[in-house]
Amino acid sequence: MDMALPTDRYVSGKITMNLVTVNAAKNLLNLADSGKPSEMSRSAPIPVPNIIREELARRRMSRASLAADAKISLSSLEKGLSGQREFTEQTLVRLEEALGISLRRKHSMASIVAPDSLGSYSRPAVNWIEGNYLTVRPSTTKPGAVYSYSLEIMWNETDGHLSFIEKARLDTAYTQSGQIAIPHQTGHIYFVTNRHGQHRLMLMQRHGKTGEMFGLLLTLQQGKGPHLMPVSMPVALIPFRNLPDAPSFGTIYENHSAHSQLKNYLDRCINGGFAMVMV
Repeated sequence: MDMALPTDRYVSGKITMNLVTVNAAKNLLNLADSGKPSEMSRSAPIPVPNIIREELARRRMSRASLAADAKISLSSLEKGLSGQREFTEQTLVRLEEALGISLRRKHSMASIVAPDSLGSYSRPAVNWIEGNYLTVRPSTTKPGAVYSYSLEIMWNETDGHLSFIEKARLDTAYTQSGQIAIPHQTGHIYFVTNRHGQHRLMLMQRHGKTGEMFGLLLTLQQGKGPHLMPVSMPVALIPFRNLPDAPSFGTIYENHSAHSQLKNYLDRCINGGFAMVMV
């Protein structure tokens, strides 16, 4: 949805959200709900099976994997997607937790203002962040090497907020997706994964001119045996358009031609003043 709303301002690489933009977007939503004729107010609900199929295609995820993540039978999922049986409320709740989206909205009018829990940003105010990025972080298994993969940021039409999904990871079982929060008080950008209460967080700052983002990743790493350990590491998100060559994915060793450039991105997280590690 294109709207002629005021643009954002940038101060020292941080975002100062324009409240006029958010208020204008909210006024548009109030107008649509007021009962006056509007194309948006006449929108028909999007069938839940269609939403699920779209998410599966977007994530390149199999139905069997979704059923396993949601802890439901594959048969129940197949019957719901084919229309043979409606999804129960309990099944919808489990599917929502597995996919990280809402399936029980009462109408299909895509909200253009994110919920307060994510920063109340409007879509026109943050559309500059949408796109594909190269994710760069240290390798957790090979000292001196870096690990890279793709990350896409898009607007979630169903829930009305920014979402992200990782792609091109060699360890596909650990592919992450989730919501993006951008509180206007600080302008930091939070990439949050919440799977059945287990959280993973990237806390980033954006360089206003280049669009590159630098910060810290907090996650769990496989330790000895079955144990998981909390770990934190620098992480960088580089827009594809900024890369001089085609992106390199996977484990990048020190003798790789792209290693020096990718290592420089990681060094900027700390040396560039975007984040600090205290011990």
